[in-house]
Amino acid sequence: MAKLSLLAGLVLPALVAADVQSLAGLDWTLTNANGSIAVPAKVPSQAHLDLFAAGVITEPLLGINDFAQRWIVNDNWTYTADLTPLTQSLSADARALLVFYGLDTIANITVAGHPVAWVNNQFQQYVYDVTDFVVAPVNNDTNVTVAFGSAYLYGLNVTSRPDAEFSPTGDFEYAGVRQWIRKTQSDFGWDWGPAFVPSGIFKPAFLVTLTPNATNTTGPTNPAPHPLLASGGGVFIEESSLEISKVGQTAISTPNQTADWLVNVTLGVRSLAASDAPTLTIDIPELNITSGALAIQGAVPVGTNVTTFVSAAFAIPEGVPARWFPHNLGTPQLYNFTITLALPTNVSSSNVSSPSPDVAAVGRGPEVSFTTRSGFRTIELVQTPYPDEEVAARGITPGDQWHFAVNGRAFYTLGTNIIPFDPFYARTTSAQVRWVLESAVRSGQNMLRVWGGGIYQPSDALTGGYDFYGACDELGLLAWSELIFSDALYPINDWLLPSVAREVRQNVRRVNRHPSNAQWAGGNEIEGIVLSVNASLANGTHYLDEFQTLFGDVLHDIVQEEETSVAYTDCSTTSGVLSLDPYEIRYNNKTPGYIYGNGERYNYDASQAFNYSTYPLSRFMNEFGFHSQPSFYSWEEVLTSADDFSFNSTVVASRDHHPPAGGLAFPNPNAPEGQGEMTRAVELWLPTPGTADANQTFAQWCWSTQVFQSLNMLAEIAFYRRGAGRGERNLGALVWQLNDVWQGASWSALEHSGRWKVLQYGLSGAFRPVVGYPFWTPDTETLEIVVSSDRWEPVDGLAQLTWYDWSGNELNSTKTAFSVPSLNNSEILLAHGLENILPQGTNATDVWLLLNLTAQVENKTVTHEQYFTPITLASANLVDPAIQVTAGPNLTFTLSALGGVAPFAWLDHPAGTVGFFADNTTGQPLNGFFLVPGIDRTVRFVPNVELSQVPEPGEFVVRSLWNNTNL
Repeated sequence: MAKLSLLAGLVLPALVAADVQSLAGLDWTLTNANGSIAVPAKVPSQAHLDLFAAGVITEPLLGINDFAQRWIVNDNWTYTADLTPLTQSLSADARALLVFYGLDTIANITVAGHPVAWVNNQFQQYVYDVTDFVVAPVNNDTNVTVAFGSAYLYGLNVTSRPDAEFSPTGDFEYAGVRQWIRKTQSDFGWDWGPAFVPSGIFKPAFLVTLTPNATNTTGPTNPAPHPLLASGGGVFIEESSLEISKVGQTAISTPNQTADWLVNVTLGVRSLAASDAPTLTIDIPELNITSGALAIQGAVPVGTNVTTFVSAAFAIPEGVPARWFPHNLGTPQLYNFTITLALPTNVSSSNVSSPSPDVAAVGRGPEVSFTTRSGFRTIELVQTPYPDEEVAARGITPGDQWHFAVNGRAFYTLGTNIIPFDPFYARTTSAQVRWVLESAVRSGQNMLRVWGGGIYQPSDALTGGYDFYGACDELGLLAWSELIFSDALYPINDWLLPSVAREVRQNVRRVNRHPSNAQWAGGNEIEGIVLSVNASLANGTHYLDEFQTLFGDVLHDIVQEEETSVAYTDCSTTSGVLSLDPYEIRYNNKTPGYIYGNGERYNYDASQAFNYSTYPLSRFMNEFGFHSQPSFYSWEEVLTSADDFSFNSTVVASRDHHPPAGGLAFPNPNAPEGQGEMTRAVELWLPTPGTADANQTFAQWCWSTQVFQSLNMLAEIAFYRRGAGRGERNLGALVWQLNDVWQGASWSALEHSGRWKVLQYGLSGAFRPVVGYPFWTPDTETLEIVVSSDRWEPVDGLAQLTWYDWSGNELNSTKTAFSVPSLNNSEILLAHGLENILPQGTNATDVWLLLNLTAQVENKTVTHEQYFTPITLASANLVDPAIQVTAGPNLTFTLSALGGVAPFAWLDHPAGTVGFFADNTTGQPLNGFFLVPGIDRTVRFVPNVELSQVPEPGEFVVRSLWNNTNL
């Protein structure tokens, strides 16, 4: 088993034959281009982080540092360390491999004064045999040096080339360059985040030492916990892929659920030992299954400068392993797989499955073994047309299907979209990411879309810095994966495509083992952009042809060459396909009145927020949202002056990048538009904040934007879920977005620190298995209350509808039994005219309706609570609720309304804490509810002790809409 030294904080194997040494323990220095700055540095890290640690700059997220620190973007930054501590014991026959799992982005690498490589792709891993350089240093130079050039200036240089075509698409801050740079696209700015354009050795890096004829002690009985750590003796495992599918399955076929399972393993190796008859053995100890030694066609040559790929597969009978399911549909069952690669110099044919007939029997050779986790599932993206008989029998609008099926069964996809967790990848931790993912699970989400403008999310902390896909596997969260292309038209040229191809192959192979992976999309929102350009520019067909080449041909073929178990789509938002085999994108080849592909919605006219006629009739909604401000507590993290704590202060407004500046103007000249959209939304639908306390007014403004955001998103989710039983047959709703990259206006449900916004609590209700919603159409005074279910079995339950006035008096109450078919809905009330809807003798300004559902789902009681106000809350005659909070043991709090009803009663936990509030009886997330006099609610704060301190009860704050205008 390999030694991994100099990597603090991880429990790792002890030294055996070969060394896997982390570069993190070296003494690194960061310098700028002219040498005026030289500070200690770390690996992994990025220049901004090291400058901050050295006191050269303040925390980049403070104040207007996204503007004030632009000088860092325009400089070059060099990381240097003495390699001697890792190479001084290098034996004469050893080979030293320098392994980088991520370099951001444009860099020259030198070792011991020798040039090693120039790199320009953040998404690749790089491996170099540097032995000959180490043993023959230039002028006694024993350093490893990674010199990063400014990505922005590089982009300007590239776009000045005569063969660099003009891009007709707009941009965010650093405009017109990102299409040419294989780097996180949002690093150059986005409408929800800053543009720091960071650089650095942002992922872990290692020196792997291989020694010929050394004995490696890893094997099936003592495997390494990771492929990297299995590297030993004379073998380095550079890449690994484990893919589980059904026998005969392809990425475009419907899997045969009765077929056997096929386990396919591919390893990319560099070896000091040659083998004419290598073998792979695949063991699943929990199932007492072994493949035996599987012969690999072809040989493994001696070579540390070239990667050799070896593959083997074997079948497992259907029914033997339990299946992996999303957490809300079953158990996300995972198994340990032990993979053993043997490289015998010659091998006995009696010991190998299907051996080559001319293999002779002599020597054993090196053997390496490691364990990895995976699960058995099929996931299909169904895109074929609805059959005519189904259209006729079920009233489905004709067109194509567009939904996912897991283990052969269609299901309703509920979830959100993921963006980068921080502007600086290197400081993201597994604990932070795990909190975001667990928050998704707690709110009932079963899928996260990994947005194509960010980064390929990692599989583990050892090589990726933090764990994403492994946590998704464990938690039962599907991950819609995307290649990193977003909101731009990308050029086609000879020097960019090979880099993209290697990037895509590496990441698809890596992600293959994760049962959470649901599909690969070519990028984000580009199909719609290119269709618009094609229709509006005289040479638009040129850009459409380039899009077809890249996303319809090149990327499609690469992905399907590397995997067979998940679908590829050209774009996140797409019109679907004319054909899967051959792959033909539909584009605008549509029949009027038919429904194709999927959809998205962004409408910033708040007067239309609840106008259902503006909601798309779509098979699947992959993004929709409205922006809000972070809480007062998040603003405290970054605002540096008391004068900044105002909704439209210069600093607060400068961090609103919607609509984007489109260039480097600061503050964003378009921010007033985005600020105005949130302002008008609050003024239309909620009491306008304004009190004698400036800080309270600011806090209520921020919180009120969140209340509106939640109300808007819950209406859309309910509409799309209702669509499961209507002509559109909608089977998916992914809200934009889950997490936040910084403290500023955005579409997120979680703030940068992990604090839950109002929307996150709203999602925990809207994504429950059985939900009710009051669809109100004011133009016709029509109220339709619908119960929707995402269960595979019919659901029976009881709905209680209770009218109250704002003083808390119960006016009347009715109960209605309901039954909902599988993946469908049922109407429990349809009424017209306020005179027939409101309690007799009441006015719309004085009353509201409480809807409570109770149902039995899989032998468990499921509840849901929803509210209906016949007019905007801005016009409701609210009554002082006089909320009393009584603290109990274990951070429990009982809220009592001693006056009137408190709409959106809300508890805030103090600054510096991370956690959520849960109903003390059911354990379900609960906050932002209607608190009724005489009906106390007890909630418990559940802190994340890994990310924050445990607060004192006296530090909590309560508010409601009443506090928008009252202290």
